[in-house]
Amino acid sequence: MAISNDICLRASGVGRSFGGRKVLRDISLEVEKAEIFGLLGPSGAGKTTLVKLLAGIDEASAGHVELLGTKLPKLSMLKRIGYMAQSDALYMELSASENLKFFGKLMGLKGEPLKRRMQHVVDLVGLGEHLRKPVSSYSGGMKRRLSLAIALIHEPEVLILDEPTVGIDPVMRQSIWDELREISAGGATIIVTTHVMDEAEKCHRLGMVRDGRLIAVGTPDGLKQDTGSDTIEQAFLYYGGVRS
Repeated sequence: MAISNDICLRASGVGRSFGGRKVLRDISLEVEKAEIFGLLGPSGAGKTTLVKLLAGIDEASAGHVELLGTKLPKLSMLKRIGYMAQSDALYMELSASENLKFFGKLMGLKGEPLKRRMQHVVDLVGLGEHLRKPVSSYSGGMKRRLSLAIALIHEPEVLILDEPTVGIDPVMRQSIWDELREISAGGATIIVTTHVMDEAEKCHRLGMVRDGRLIAVGTPDGLKQDTGSDTIEQAFLYYGGVRS
């Protein structure tokens, strides 16, 4: 069945097992174009495994994923996706500038367009004065900021971010979320994992993940209203079977 014009991504009955151990179980969800869709859950819930499937860098053991009408995984789709892993995949011996140039060229950028995009993402993440330093000298937070800049450099149609603001100070975190809202308003789709409740509130819709299962999907306000909760945390506990 073809994906509808308003749906960017569809996961249908997705499961993932490793050595007989089921990490994800029967997950079905749809993400609309130009929305910020959050995946909320504690560490070990399966969020990272799920976003790897949604990005097409891993393959489901059961079910399937469609992105922009194409079944994943498919190599040609990678240039349409910006992916930021939970573990920074950077060349430590190179400078930030060299990393950005390398990944930008890998995504087909060169010349003046590459320079413009580099300047934009560097300004966004606040690494301007550290561009020529080797990444090996960076703090954990600086590496996260560089990883985000790399994910954004080619202006992807779909941005998939796994815990993007871990280790980043509150002022920079707010700046990043402001940019994510602008990117979404410009038509790109954003999928972001988090275990931080105030970040979950910033998403258009949320999928709550626990023990490898999708336990609820809805807007932050809708999830709170449906459970009679004052906070997203209370709603998550309710859907997880914890009743006060």
